[in-house]
Amino acid sequence: MTAARRLALLLSLSSCACSLGAAEQEPPSPAPAVDVQPPHWGPALVDAVPHLRQRPDFCGEACVAMAMQGLGHDVDQDMVFALTGVDPTLGRGAWTPELKRAVEQLGFDPGPVWERLDHAPTPEDLDRSWSALHKDLAQGIPSIVCMRYDEGPATTEHFRLILGYDPVSDELLYHEPAEDDGAWRRMDRGRFLTLWPLEGSQSWALIRLRLDPAQLRPPVRTEGHSAGDYAQHVRSLRAQLPEGFSVVVEPPFVVVGDEAAAVVQARSRTTVRRYSRALEQDFFERRPGEIYTIWLFANAESYYHHTKELWGEEPDTPYGYATETYHALVMNIATGGGTLVHEIVHPYVHADFPACPQWLNEGLASLFEHVSIQDDHIVGHTNWRLRGLQQAIEHDVVPSFEWLMQRSFEEFYGEDPGTNYSQSRYLCQYLQERGVLRDYYAKVRTNQRTDPTGWSTLVELLRIEDEAAFMTEWQAWVMTLEE
Repeated sequence: MTAARRLALLLSLSSCACSLGAAEQEPPSPAPAVDVQPPHWGPALVDAVPHLRQRPDFCGEACVAMAMQGLGHDVDQDMVFALTGVDPTLGRGAWTPELKRAVEQLGFDPGPVWERLDHAPTPEDLDRSWSALHKDLAQGIPSIVCMRYDEGPATTEHFRLILGYDPVSDELLYHEPAEDDGAWRRMDRGRFLTLWPLEGSQSWALIRLRLDPAQLRPPVRTEGHSAGDYAQHVRSLRAQLPEGFSVVVEPPFVVVGDEAAAVVQARSRTTVRRYSRALEQDFFERRPGEIYTIWLFANAESYYHHTKELWGEEPDTPYGYATETYHALVMNIATGGGTLVHEIVHPYVHADFPACPQWLNEGLASLFEHVSIQDDHIVGHTNWRLRGLQQAIEHDVVPSFEWLMQRSFEEFYGEDPGTNYSQSRYLCQYLQERGVLRDYYAKVRTNQRTDPTGWSTLVELLRIEDEAAFMTEWQAWVMTLEE
């Protein structure tokens, strides 16, 4: 099929969406060729290019992904973003130099990209640049152009994927990444040449990235959250971020805080990164499925003020808490990092072991409230929960382990005799000091269908023959501990 015949079908194409899905849209069937054409520019079309709706501010990434998919490569806009080198903490998509970097890493030859002028473009300037773009289209090479979105005074710069030219109507054909029905849009060439030039403080520029597939090198898709996911998360955060907060991307979390930026970065590195990596190494095979935001408020005043301002809530603890509703860990960091590590455990358990019995979930989290790294492993140490547990032992009010392990979510929190947290914590520390805690967690996860509470696994692992005798032994051990 000739280019003229392929183009003819598009001569009456409206800007409305096809009935197909956005990633499946394609030009309709050919119509008879047009005989009369303008003398300078013939028909041109780069067909079989799917349309993709951009993620917010990822217009350039979406354009590159559309071109790659049109060439038969399974590349999405997040994969393109990863090649741009943009820091996800900026919460934005790629600008032209960064998009050029991604295009080149994929193996395209983008050409000179910037045509800079020290004056407003003349008709001759525009004719020359347009002719070069059209020449590429005629050779099957699409282009990404950076242009004004529209003629409005508050308009933004925007990337569009130029795919063809209709000489009869003198219109360009392009994919608009900003809209669901953006496939095979049309734009009058005169309007395009008005929107294409970008004015700087002392010069003008025409920006175009040729997508000439010199030697394509498609990237390998990776698992888990992408750099693009974090950039999108930060972008949405910045819409609600109070003044004076800084942001650090610390996978699988995003950390925000109102202390000095260097302090927030240090807490992210020395607490969040250090202990989340240790938890992953020792216990958890899966990272959280959602990106959690860790809010580090500098003091009690900030903690109570901002939780009310951001979510309309008043904390029921002065230390911090986790909220699944907002996928957030909310901390008064002035009280120390122990609660932070405690709360970090919960999203990992939720992803790695959704059926984890509540006592083990809270037992692990509470164990690491006082924590260190020893021989590259995470280790919990005796903490403030000890005194209350020892008093309960002295008054003989600590329930059996079998009773504790059978508590549902509601029962664990709502019917707590005052020892559920501490008993769970110090059973985990008992297992840790005998070198079997990691093995126990893994076995309970494996045996969840046959042993949902973890009791039978505990009996087997510790070779418990008499529950009462084991309780006596464990209580005696607890009484030897010192805070």
